[in-house]
Amino acid sequence: MREIVLDTETTGLDPYQGHRLVEIGCIELVNRFPSGKVFHKYLNPERDMPAEAFNVHGLSAEFLGDKPFFHEICEELVAFIGDAPLVAHNANFDLGFLNAELERCRKALIGRERLVDTLLLARRRHPGGPNGLDHLCQRYGIDNSRRTKHGALLDAELLAEVYIEMIGGRQASLILVEAGRAMAATGAKAIVVEQRPVALPSRLSDAELEAHAAFIATLGDKAIWREYDART
Repeated sequence: MREIVLDTETTGLDPYQGHRLVEIGCIELVNRFPSGKVFHKYLNPERDMPAEAFNVHGLSAEFLGDKPFFHEICEELVAFIGDAPLVAHNANFDLGFLNAELERCRKALIGRERLVDTLLLARRRHPGGPNGLDHLCQRYGIDNSRRTKHGALLDAELLAEVYIEMIGGRQASLILVEAGRAMAATGAKAIVVEQRPVALPSRLSDAELEAHAAFIATLGDKAIWREYDART
């Protein structure tokens, strides 16, 4: 199973108020583990950078000035995402900006049914929160010390780890791995249960069997023993 964990950085909160994408980071998961394939681009937003947004991600208009426009990387992004489910934290925010950019390029929009929102997953699993990305990293023991500011690729990498922990993928794998290591270290082999080719003979005498049948007969027609003793 292929999934894409993604994160974006923007110039603001609303793509329909003139705000644009400035960074996108994607991590490919295959069977709930990172494959090593990533997609990462900084983007020229074709506008200024509000101070509030700069304080969040530290990407200035000067830094982004020579970066590609979204329409220049659109085909590559669409090809990387493919038809995989998209895992994001507060996913509707990222989807809104992605679809606004795709719409400008006259490309097919991404349906909401493809979203896996880790914020909603976290709220179900840890009601009462807090469930921000930093809080979830702390909860699951994930090192987020590099996250001094928001960054799409770094946040996607951290979110991929959080997502795997939340759905139990890593723990299940580790249990199997550790069990295998323990067996290898001790030289133990897997236990195989086989049926005897010939059943062992009964150790009860005919007299004991007759006495048992006589006792069951005194218990009535509905006695549970009758289900196990064909002689009754």
